Amino acid sequence: MLRPTARFGATIFVLAPMLWLFGGCGERVTVADTREPESPGLVDPDGGISMLPDVQRLVSYCPSDRCPAGLTTCPGSHFPCDVDLRSDRGNCGACGFACPAPTLRETYECIEGRCVVTCNIDNHTLNCDGVSDNGCEADAIHDDHCAACGIKCTDPGKPCLNRTRFGDIGCGCLDGDLFCPGSFDPCIDAKFNDNNCGACDNACDPGGGGAERYPNTYYGCSASQCGALKCTRHWGDCDSDMVKNGCEISLFSRDHCGACGNACPADQDCLPDVYGEPKCMCPGNETYCAGECVDLATNRFNCGSCGYACREGVSLYSSGICTFGTCSLRCVQGRADCNGNMEDDCETDTNSDPQNCGVCGKVCDAIAGQACVGGQCVVEPCAEDGGVIPR
Repeated sequence: MLRPTARFGATIFVLAPMLWLFGGCGERVTVADTREPESPGLVDPDGGISMLPDVQRLVSYCPSDRCPAGLTTCPGSHFPCDVDLRSDRGNCGACGFACPAPTLRETYECIEGRCVVTCNIDNHTLNCDGVSDNGCEADAIHDDHCAACGIKCTDPGKPCLNRTRFGDIGCGCLDGDLFCPGSFDPCIDAKFNDNNCGACDNACDPGGGGAERYPNTYYGCSASQCGALKCTRHWGDCDSDMVKNGCEISLFSRDHCGACGNACPADQDCLPDVYGEPKCMCPGNETYCAGECVDLATNRFNCGSCGYACREGVSLYSSGICTFGTCSLRCVQGRADCNGNMEDDCETDTNSDPQNCGVCGKVCDAIAGQACVGGQCVVEPCAEDGGVIPR
């Protein structure tokens, strides 16, 4: 249904025609069209003029109740044209055709109207048969598909392993590491590992079999042999004389942070990071909170004070933000709090609501049944085409 309304004051020049134009709500928009008759094209949204031919046609655009390409109104729609069949997981390619729910092995997204499977990297899964219906059926830590489909590990002494726990998957351990089945870390540097010194499960005696002890020291593994005098965790032998005074320096000191001689800058302190290791941290206006340096004025997990987190929205339509140390809620793009009551969260869909199209209170032409798409009222060429104007 097309119903022309008052002519829009400014003229927009068109480099090529357009099947759909998003314009002012309830307004008739007149643009100069440089195309050959009936040829398709696009409107220049910035109104630019480039290589105009000698003849231009004036084309008027009116409010439209028809959906742009790819969009439709489904039985469960709240507003006209509020379903994008190209990307809506619940209506992928057609109304009611939903993509499968995500699992620990895979997720499904609607891409160009098709449900496309994506394997879970963290769980090391693969889709080796290329079939989406059965998801990611293969494991990436497997002798038949080691890190990628079709890569086989044929040597029994070099099985497929997650060699570093950080996704370095391959056949056997890296050169210099020892394969110890059943260990938390299957690939071990046995040259310095106190529990696997030179061989799997060969643990060193920290007391050195009754050898003399020195402050903050123990006996461990070095060069694949037990009995080496070593510093206990977070202590350093900074004068290189263990026999004299052991490991005499705490590596949590500002002059020796994490290592002997590693001095922190004047505006930082030596503090434990999230892994409990000493690190020079928190310059300027940042505050130390549970292993991290944060700005209490803006950090939503530590807003105003350590550990005070801004709450999430009561739905998917808002997020907690921290401004000047105070929590508040912010609507996500395409949603708005039009009734001024945050108890019902950001209740208005400004992407699709013809009564609040783009912003609260912007109304599309209800008589023409004009739809709101992407926060803009939909228009299309009016029934009458306009005349030809010579340059």
